[in-house]
Amino acid sequence: MATAIFGAGCFWGVEAFFEKFEGVTMTKVGYIGGKLEHPSYEQVKAGGTGHAEAVKIDYDPTVITYAELVNIFFEAHDPTSRNRQGIDIGHQYRSVIFYSEASQKYIADEKIKEWEEKGVFKRRIVTTVEKATTFYEAEEHHQKYLQKNGSVACGIG
Repeated sequence: MATAIFGAGCFWGVEAFFEKFEGVTMTKVGYIGGKLEHPSYEQVKAGGTGHAEAVKIDYDPTVITYAELVNIFFEAHDPTSRNRQGIDIGHQYRSVIFYSEASQKYIADEKIKEWEEKGVFKRRIVTTVEKATTFYEAEEHHQKYLQKNGSVACGIG
């Protein structure tokens, strides 16, 4: 198994989007990239911790590759929108790829170039590629939120 971590706005929608792909074996929503240890949802949502709402994805690389997951990430949200996805506004909703090894950083950087060259988006991609720090799992009621609660207003389609 391997792990990927992406921030693309409201983590409820991002998690639900990735879960439907073969090879994705587990998802967890949480917080990463900030200064505060063990932040709560309310603290991150308020915007002062520096964390991004993110999804940690465990996957089988013999079924789905990291490059394919990065492509899915770009299909899941608007990577040209800085610190905003839909109704969710703030640094905690930034478009970000967190890498844990050099190969992931390389693939992420190359995919950004590739998507820019495709010309799919009307504006430049603002997605950042950041070294993964500690991933703090969100509170249990946020895990599989859309499965538990149905559709809610969220910046991801």
